[in-house]
Amino acid sequence: MTFTHLDAAGHARMVDVTLKQPTVRTATARGFVRCAPEVIAALRDGTAPKGDVLAVARIAGIQAAKSTPTLLPLAHVIGVHRASVDLAITDDGVEIEATVGTADRTGVEMEALTSVSVAALAIVDMVKGLDKGTFIENVRIVSKTGGKSGDWVRPGEPGVAAAGAPADGARA
Repeated sequence: MTFTHLDAAGHARMVDVTLKQPTVRTATARGFVRCAPEVIAALRDGTAPKGDVLAVARIAGIQAAKSTPTLLPLAHVIGVHRASVDLAITDDGVEIEATVGTADRTGVEMEALTSVSVAALAIVDMVKGLDKGTFIENVRIVSKTGGKSGDWVRPGEPGVAAAGAPADGARA
């Protein structure tokens, strides 16, 4: 198997997607920010000292999806046509789910992962004064649609429909 991000000399390069036809593609990623009980209480009550943590995390995640090629040197500049970041407070932390869509020549998996990661970082930044032990875990792609490799769903992932879209609207 040839790794397409390397040239003949083994140096990193951006893959040429010029001749590929644009197709509709989506990717959904998830992650979790584990928080102490006092952080959970502040999130639920809206009393976090830095303000509306979930609103800031949502906007940070959307902005991150659009900024992925700036952060990842080999990521292509693509049109991000849709980005949503959903957050759910649980008894142990905050679940994050980002879905990104495009009609372009390459997929949006990196955009979805970047979105979740930056949303998680925004949460940590906003609650670190309450709990320095807050941490991010389990950031992963849970589904993708479109492109040469077709649709994919992570086996055993709860709440993901076969087409790659979230199966429920239970997130905040």
